[in-house]
Order: sequence, then C-alpha cells, then structure tokens
Amino acid sequence: MIGFIVAGLVIGALARLIKPGRQNLGLLATLALGLAGSVLGGIVANLLGTGDIFELNVLGFIVAVIAAVLLIGLAESVAGRRSPDRR
Repeated sequence: MIGFIVAGLVIGALARLIKPGRQNLGLLATLALGLAGSVLGGIVANLLGTGDIFELNVLGFIVAVIAAVLLIGLAESVAGRRSPDRR
C-alpha cells in the first residue's frame, strides 16, 4: 500500500512537470490525481493483457502518467470555473 502511494505521488509529480503552465493544486490533490492515474493505467494495462492492475510495468506507467496529466487538466478546469475572480 505504501508503494502504491509513493508511485501515485511520483506519477502525479511527473504529470505536473509534463503539463504546461502553472497548476494551482496542492500536494494532496497531486497525490490523489496521481493515484487515480495509476489505477487507470493499471486498468488499461490489465485490459491489454500486459499486467495486473497493481503491477508496475512500462505500459501501465506511461498510461498512468498520461491519465494523471488529463486528470490534472480536468481538475484545473473545474476549479477554474468555481473561482469567481478568474480573469
């Protein structure tokens, strides 16, 4: 479980580095989105037959980072709509 959390944090950090621009997300949001991305990457890798959901492999890792980048973008757009003073 601790390894899964660390992997989620690494995936979230990589996603923040890959996504251009400034993100207004905290550490917990990055961790949560990284964990969600790693679960999605594991599911896709499992569906493609390259490994289990919780097994670390190259394809699952790549898909997890891409999913986390998309989730960060989605979270920013949702948070941006809620902000009343956004210009």
